[in-house]
Amino acid sequence: MSRIFFHSLISNSLNPNHLSQTHAQIIINGLQNDLIIATKLTQKLSDFGLIHQARLLVPTISQPDIFLYNVLIRGLSHNKSPSSALSLYTHLRLNTNLKPDNFTYAFVISSVSSLNIDKPGKILHAHSIIDGFGSDMFVGSTLIDFYLKFSHIWIAHKVFDQILNPDTVSWNTIISGLVKNCCFDESIRVFEEMGMSGNRFDSSTLAAILPAVAELQDLNTGKKIQCMVIKRGFHYHGFVLTGLVSLYSKCRDVSTARLLFEQIGRPDLISWNAMISGYSSNGETECAVELFRNLVATGARVTSSTIVGLIPVFSPFGNLHLSHSIHGLSIKCGICSNTSVSTALTTVYSRLNEIESARRLFDESPKKSLESWNAMISGYVQNGLTEVAISLFQQMQLSEVRPSPVTITSILSACAQLGALTLGKWVHELIVRENFQSNIYVSTALIDMYAKCGSIKEAQQLFDTMMEKNVVSWNAMISGYGLHGLGREALRVYDEMLQKGFSPSAVTFLSVLYACSHSGLVSEGERVFQSMEHHGVKPAPEHFACMVDLLGRAGKLEQALQFINEMPVDPGPAEWGSLLGACMIHKNTNLAQVASDNLFRLDADNVGYHVLLSNIYTADQNYPAAAVVRQAVRKKKLAKTPGCTLIELGETLHTFTSGDRSHPQSAAIYAKLEKLTAKMREAGFRAGTEMALHDVEEEEKEQMVNVHSEKLAIAFGLINSEPGTEIRIIKNLRVCLDCHNATKFISKITERVIVVRDANRFHHFKDGVCSCGDYW
Repeated sequence: MSRIFFHSLISNSLNPNHLSQTHAQIIINGLQNDLIIATKLTQKLSDFGLIHQARLLVPTISQPDIFLYNVLIRGLSHNKSPSSALSLYTHLRLNTNLKPDNFTYAFVISSVSSLNIDKPGKILHAHSIIDGFGSDMFVGSTLIDFYLKFSHIWIAHKVFDQILNPDTVSWNTIISGLVKNCCFDESIRVFEEMGMSGNRFDSSTLAAILPAVAELQDLNTGKKIQCMVIKRGFHYHGFVLTGLVSLYSKCRDVSTARLLFEQIGRPDLISWNAMISGYSSNGETECAVELFRNLVATGARVTSSTIVGLIPVFSPFGNLHLSHSIHGLSIKCGICSNTSVSTALTTVYSRLNEIESARRLFDESPKKSLESWNAMISGYVQNGLTEVAISLFQQMQLSEVRPSPVTITSILSACAQLGALTLGKWVHELIVRENFQSNIYVSTALIDMYAKCGSIKEAQQLFDTMMEKNVVSWNAMISGYGLHGLGREALRVYDEMLQKGFSPSAVTFLSVLYACSHSGLVSEGERVFQSMEHHGVKPAPEHFACMVDLLGRAGKLEQALQFINEMPVDPGPAEWGSLLGACMIHKNTNLAQVASDNLFRLDADNVGYHVLLSNIYTADQNYPAAAVVRQAVRKKKLAKTPGCTLIELGETLHTFTSGDRSHPQSAAIYAKLEKLTAKMREAGFRAGTEMALHDVEEEEKEQMVNVHSEKLAIAFGLINSEPGTEIRIIKNLRVCLDCHNATKFISKITERVIVVRDANRFHHFKDGVCSCGDYW
């Protein structure tokens, strides 16, 4: 029997048993050393998953060639044996006279990309350069895919630039890899470069880029791509149409998405899933459920992706019962343990504030994927449980699960909320180690973290070094300056943003108006507000409230009232609340009564407004009126948010409340505070007791304000830090006048810089002066 006969027999083997019989006949006929037959047999064994037998076969060949080794390395890769593939490559280099070719490197690099470490791949990259394949298109494409799997975006770009004539596959690889790394803007830029280079894109290119456009909700770009789809004749490719369905769904045009879905001749399950998810993500849960029923009626077997699309993650409120029903269905179908299903359910429960149910699902998940960790960490951050989020992130690190840019942005948000600068800096170091610096979302989250932790200079330095910026990046920097009362700088960045051609969003305007409000820039704020509609942004209630705050803080109370009365929409609690706050600053009881009457009509159970009005009366020495307000609070059983202050020492956060004596260093803190108070009095400080209860002695009033939480935190910081070092604290409420004045004196006496973040903004105290200029 000839070689051709056995070659054909191997190719047509239908199962491992047929292949074993053929192998036996090959040995009987003395062709076991025939290189071509051995290579084909190795390939077929690999295809049947019999990789162990394939490995045993190759060493029996007396004179193997590089092609045989390549077939086995590729087989090991496809059979998820990366360590064995790497071992075989090492054997090839050290124990044979054969030289690896471009296919060898492509197959072995592809294999090691599934390992948890990137070192082997980097060594193989170096070997490929030494062997002359540094600009090889086939090796280059595999290296790009490898580096992007490890989120080494910058290196992937460098590899791509080294390919002399990248083909469509190379372009597709870098585009799809960038999309998987959430580098959506960058992927579109590369797609545009591909078009300008003259390379013809195929349907895979379009399927790769459409998710990026969808995530950015850039319908204009999406329509341009759709035109390309039609021109190139790809409009009836099912997976391209499915990509367009997702695009229009994410751009809130569900009707067009449905029309496109109906154009798919025979929609596969992926297409059904895309349309179900499209309805669900746009809050059309009834349509999603109806389409799901239609799918089931076709007899199709639903998958985990179907269930994930049905879960109302994007419109959770009011859908707790539906979420429970889907949870029950997923248990019946035996797919609840699927990581994508459990992750989606964890997310929806977190958004419904069912955080215990979310954690139970997370704990019960047998295999916790990166997405599972991200969902649970993000859920804690969204629910304000930042310390728990950080603790879970540390557990994730111990579990040796590599974080992704999504993980990093969530944990940076937690650091920003807590003001945990030390932890934030550690995360920054982790970002550098993981090479995430080029990720625009990570860089933006870093800017936000540094700004909210009081390090505005570091935020600015990061912003200046960003290679690519989007609107969110500009907003983070503008908002950061606003938090620190640096209105002029915020306006400068805003003007620069416009000059660079970026379109401001509603958040941009809110950030600019906030910055103007906290810097007394009334005319500038009015100019920005009036320009909103010119930029296609309709003012929302928060913008109106910011304008009231801007006018009110500047003492233009009558103008603020006029602005409210002339609003094109009915004023709500935000606008009247801003006016009441301004009345507190400028001690205007008449307008305070007007504002509070409207507030109590709109939001009668908001204790903050009652406390603010009571304080206004107290400051005006109208104690009977203040007592009436307090009595109303007691009758309604409303609870005032207790003031508390955080200070970070090392990586530990210490919390203080007013009059707190629970801290282990309590005795030393109060002793320090007593010494400070004595020195402050000598320097001319007098306690601000206007807001203290009127029916107690003056000395007792002083004692009440002397033990406010921020003073205790500052005293603790002075005890536990080196002389001359900066002290940073965070207050959950607006800092009171007495504590503000006291902190100015403390900064001068101790020669310390003290940074305070209260509910409104940052205060930088130095040499007895505050950066806010007493304007907060």
